[in-house]
Amino acid sequence: MLSQLKQAWKIKDVRKKILYTLMMIVVFRIGATIPVPGVNTSIIKEMVGNNSLLSLYNMFTGGAFSNFTLFALGIGPYITASIILQLLTIGFESLDELQKSGEEGKKKINKYTKYTALALALVQAIGITLGVVRSALKNNNVFFICTVILTLVAASMLLMWIGDKITEKGLGNGSSVIIFVGIVSRVPIDIMNAINMVQNGKLAIWAAALLVVVILLTIMAVTYIQEATRKIPVQYAKRVVGRKTYGGQSSHIPMKVNQSGVIPVIFASSLLAFPQTIAMFMGSDAQNFVQTYLSPNGEIGFWIYRSLEVLLIVFFAYFYTTVSFNTEDIANNMKNNGGFIPGIRPGKPTIDYLNRILSRLTLAGAIFLAVISLIPAFVTHYMSVSMNLAGTSLLIVVGVALELKRQLESNLVMRSYQGFLK
Repeated sequence: MLSQLKQAWKIKDVRKKILYTLMMIVVFRIGATIPVPGVNTSIIKEMVGNNSLLSLYNMFTGGAFSNFTLFALGIGPYITASIILQLLTIGFESLDELQKSGEEGKKKINKYTKYTALALALVQAIGITLGVVRSALKNNNVFFICTVILTLVAASMLLMWIGDKITEKGLGNGSSVIIFVGIVSRVPIDIMNAINMVQNGKLAIWAAALLVVVILLTIMAVTYIQEATRKIPVQYAKRVVGRKTYGGQSSHIPMKVNQSGVIPVIFASSLLAFPQTIAMFMGSDAQNFVQTYLSPNGEIGFWIYRSLEVLLIVFFAYFYTTVSFNTEDIANNMKNNGGFIPGIRPGKPTIDYLNRILSRLTLAGAIFLAVISLIPAFVTHYMSVSMNLAGTSLLIVVGVALELKRQLESNLVMRSYQGFLK
């Protein structure tokens, strides 16, 4: 692995991508350490410690919320906006046509997503400032409150810009990389907390060992499934043009078991955090209701939260696969190039066959994502151990790491290097 990284470093274009990504990550981490002035962070940390939903939200911001730094809102508004726009493309034909109209259409969709993210960031900033951290503000005059709200919104838009730039000029999907870095940045703190719990007798050594085993097995399982593909054989008919014969070779269509990657997990987590934002505007009764019935750490809320998480993961797995993998286009391209699947007629029969295979693979992938997100969550919940790198977060970390590895491979292969493939 290290030798391939060294090889990638020698290629100017790849080195620039790596350095640019690292530079943007540094900017993100700097912003995640600069506190918003005039806020008592000790009060907020106490709130986060007593509220499991705020604790979950804090995990995705890399601890920025508990310290109430510039990036306290995180990338959440942008992800939620992306979900809303993608769902709207189903209900509104004009948006669907816009999305399918090439690069210009995608640019317009992206612009609408950013406007929606701005609106959501403003709503969330108002809710957090007035509903959650009001008691932590050292000054309660209107001007100061407006300043805090505008600071949070502006910083959230900056974080969205950082994500866009990583996607455009760096490695990986910017939003996923930011979430990845946020989660990983909390791992050393988790490890120290676990060690302290073992030393203080609050956590048995066998329980700590079991936790490590579960995490390692989860990483292995995620890696295996994320890389697993089903190869659909394709045969190309022979064509004689003049004195030359074309075609006749065999190929295959690689269909991944988990076609949607970790996107369903990220979307599900973002959507489940949304009720907390709404509750901020509705007083303590609504917040207590959400804390009781939608808390991932409460006795009642744990089961409700995890059940909703499974349903959302399955839904977004099917939804994202449908959007990203167009079986009709694949079937038409094969037909136009003289290709066919052995035993299947070209045209609609091929589309139906690919849809059946894709549906089965998507179901298997969705169930896998749901199970993998639940097992570490159950272990940490019933062992009463707070670990950021468990369940949903572990899936995201491993999935994003594999995607970064895959992109690095692609960049090497494109430049005629064997890279990771040898």
